[in-house]
Amino acid sequence: MDAALTKIPILDTRPETESIWPELMQSVEEVFKSGQFIMGPNVTSFENEVATYLGVKHALGVNSGTDALILGVHALGLKPGDEVITTPFTFFATSECVSHFMAKPVFVDIDPNTFNFRVQDLESAITEKTRGIIPVHLFGQPVDMDPVMDVAERHGLWVLEDVAQAFGAEYKTRKTGTIGHAGAFSFFPTKNLGAFGDGGLFVTNDDAAADMVRIMRVHGARKKYNNEMVGVNSRLDALQAAVLRCKLPHIDDWNQGRRQAARRYTEALKDVQGVVTPVEETFGKHVFHQYTVRITGGRRDEIQAKLAEAGVSTMVYYEKPLHRLPVYAGLDVSMPVSELCATEVLSLPIWPKITPETQDRVLEALKEALA
Repeated sequence: MDAALTKIPILDTRPETESIWPELMQSVEEVFKSGQFIMGPNVTSFENEVATYLGVKHALGVNSGTDALILGVHALGLKPGDEVITTPFTFFATSECVSHFMAKPVFVDIDPNTFNFRVQDLESAITEKTRGIIPVHLFGQPVDMDPVMDVAERHGLWVLEDVAQAFGAEYKTRKTGTIGHAGAFSFFPTKNLGAFGDGGLFVTNDDAAADMVRIMRVHGARKKYNNEMVGVNSRLDALQAAVLRCKLPHIDDWNQGRRQAARRYTEALKDVQGVVTPVEETFGKHVFHQYTVRITGGRRDEIQAKLAEAGVSTMVYYEKPLHRLPVYAGLDVSMPVSELCATEVLSLPIWPKITPETQDRVLEALKEALA
């Protein structure tokens, strides 16, 4: 059969959507009938439900994960000239939120096994201008947060967790996003908990930070037409909140499906030369937003091309570390592990209901490409 007719996507959201289709359609219809499309009861209910799920005091819906980061650093007090420590191996929004305020992102290189920044190097990156740390739970793998919080406490720094790829992941007994001073989540449609459009969430146990985001997301006003500060328009749509409310009760089962798929991949690839499989740290529960391997020996692009010919979709996250982007050309720093990983990483197809048969096709094609 022509591979083009049976192409395996990098992600297929249809099985999970179809599994709750009647509930989704009923919720969407209720939103349409209500005439309440922005904020309102559905958003409030979702905020309460997700706060309970995460075990956090405040959960505030915003327009996107990027907005959650931008509003988050603002609420935590970021000012022009400040420095914030983060990873160079992540999506641009992580550092973009810092640069928005004319502050400086300071990068710490990553561990090649987890793709998260090396927490043991945090302290050496601190200067008198450092104000905060943004750990990123990349690909669904929790950062080792205890030492991060220890460094932050000793130096008087805030911690904003970037949880865009790790909804439902756990660090010891706590959900990621609830360990630092605040957390920022994305509900982009491809995320583990995805909306049918853009959406984001800011969470915190800090009353003052929550109040600031609550005001900022609606043009700096507690009361309509009584603006207290210059804010932004970053409101969660009622339709997206309704979709997320339908999906939230299923997220643990869906994440478990991803974990099972990841175990199948790892077991099948453990003795395959030229492939380094992802590590799951003992202190956390990885939710595998991506199943990302490293293809060694300078063969990543070749292997990706062969997989495409075999009808297997893959993705490269990320082909350039942040410090190598044109926008940060003036930083003149070297992050050798991130730079190496950018030439080796390859994400394989994964979703909660991927079948063993589909994974077998991926594995067969990968092994043939490596041969």
